[in-house]
Amino acid sequence: MQTIPELVADAPAFAPLAPEHRDQIAGCARNRVFQDGAMILREGEPADTFHVIRTGAVALETHVPRRGAVIVETLHDGDLLGWSWLVSPYRVAFDGRAVGTVHTIEFDGACLRGKCDADPGLGYDLLKLVAAVMLERLQGTRMRLLDLYGKGLG
Repeated sequence: MQTIPELVADAPAFAPLAPEHRDQIAGCARNRVFQDGAMILREGEPADTFHVIRTGAVALETHVPRRGAVIVETLHDGDLLGWSWLVSPYRVAFDGRAVGTVHTIEFDGACLRGKCDADPGLGYDLLKLVAAVMLERLQGTRMRLLDLYGKGLG
């Protein structure tokens, strides 16, 4: 069985980080397993954690009046789940529901913020990593919206 530092070092999501930064964030991490249907994140709750999905899938959902829960996106192996731990007021933006059994590396957000405050280089590198994920997801959302609403244009 791999140790937490080994899991963090092997996670492709953290490849851009220097080895010493991967070691630093490993101190804020633990292994987690979620069974099918388990809520990993709940919209509006404090954003105390974020996850790297090791195996499995997580449906990002939001509640739509008169429709109930609507899946916005589904994340898979290697994806980051949750970035609200990094941005005040630290509130979760979407529900995250396990689709099947999900194994993650869970990170304590307060622990990471403390390490980032103590080491601005780590903070900057983590911010760049999370910003790249946010940009990728925003572009994906844009393409889905164009597909959904652009059919009648032109």
